[in-house]
Amino acid sequence: MVPPWMDLLGNEIPMTKRKNMSSCDHRTRQYQCIQIHTALSETTHKYSSNIASSTCKISPIIPIFVYFLLSISPILSIASDSSDSFPANQTFRPGEELQKLKWIRAQLNKINKPHVKTIQSPDGDLIDCVLTYQQPAFDHPKLRGKKPLDPPERPKGNDSTDSTADSYQLWRISGESCPEGTIPIRRTTENDFLRASSIGRFGRKTRAIRRDSTSSGHEHAVGYVMGGEYYGAKASLNVWAPHVNNPNEFSLSQMWVISGSFGNDLNTIEAGWQVSPELYGDNYARLFTYWTTDAYQATGCYNLLCSGFIQTTNKIAIGATISPTSNYNGGQFDISLLVWKDPKRENWWLEFGSGLLVGYWPSYLFNRLANHATMVQFGGEIVNTHPSGFHTSTQMGSGHFAEEGFRKSSYFRNLQVVDWDNNLIPTSNLRILADHPNCYDIRGGINRVWGNYFYYGGPGRNVRCP
Repeated sequence: MVPPWMDLLGNEIPMTKRKNMSSCDHRTRQYQCIQIHTALSETTHKYSSNIASSTCKISPIIPIFVYFLLSISPILSIASDSSDSFPANQTFRPGEELQKLKWIRAQLNKINKPHVKTIQSPDGDLIDCVLTYQQPAFDHPKLRGKKPLDPPERPKGNDSTDSTADSYQLWRISGESCPEGTIPIRRTTENDFLRASSIGRFGRKTRAIRRDSTSSGHEHAVGYVMGGEYYGAKASLNVWAPHVNNPNEFSLSQMWVISGSFGNDLNTIEAGWQVSPELYGDNYARLFTYWTTDAYQATGCYNLLCSGFIQTTNKIAIGATISPTSNYNGGQFDISLLVWKDPKRENWWLEFGSGLLVGYWPSYLFNRLANHATMVQFGGEIVNTHPSGFHTSTQMGSGHFAEEGFRKSSYFRNLQVVDWDNNLIPTSNLRILADHPNCYDIRGGINRVWGNYFYYGGPGRNVRCP
């Protein structure tokens, strides 16, 4: 059933714009910025000899195949109880705004759980410390009354330790933390719902209709491997705060772990960082996760906005601002992400940084990924709404093309996959693809320090990308 403030396609009828969240200054820590010797910088600039060793020629069908994946069109679906839905085929009336707000508040009651402590973040976020077993995941019928599982066996060859920096997110800078036995959750507000282009799809990937190869609105620069059996992936990616042209667009960098026929049974697990004014109300780079089992139609969501991902750490708030970020021709800051399948219980786990287990996606969520992934992707994505009829100026990565290299362009490094025996191994036959290379491009390479890597990104609209 479609709520009365939506049209028949599920699009929200425009409302008065809300005030933007106040901005704040980011504090950075010197020790968080990675220090890389000049020799490495010089090495990574030498593409001519490296690209040939890390990439391979792409047959004509591969770009079409990958683009089909990346531009899958989510089908509108409202996941709510019947008691929260409203009849369709109604026009918006002023008196129904109260019903709309009641519906939103009912959703907020499901998302925001009772908490034992609240931490005020400098960026305006409220971080609630929620008892681990009361997080949204445990609303699922298969999990009610249960508690998070113990950590699994890590992949062999993973050089992570059990410690990591304590201020990689802005809410931690004050020194405040959530008690043991709780997890930090970014509080969802009424304004978060009201900013959404479709309230019924709040917390889900934006709906995009693919008419041809240039009109889907989603543009990518990615490296990928396919054709094998993959049980996880790992990479280090540096974090920027790219300009996003308008609230209905976003810019992100992430890993995709994928299986399915690229139809309605597409399964993905995703993790990375994103700038999304619509979802968060600001232009900060934020850690995010996502999952779906039906090509973004009715299942899955960002972060902890539905029953799915089970968080186990009290040190990370998924959806919270990452601090610091990289600076053009200055300090570079990157994060390491590892996703892998527990060989025993078959759940998919997420590790952040140096050995910090964030949590896991239960195996029962998936059908195709219940066994293994058939494709792994790394890279950037933006949404282009063609403002005023031109290409968007939303940036990908640092907002600079790959040819500018270290300290100027955004990168992924140490690209690895997990094999059938739970071993981390370097990616082989890495392919690279930019579907709009005049707007955002990609260049790959390999060396002894960074392993398989690539630079990617761009400014969007420019003289070559009108």
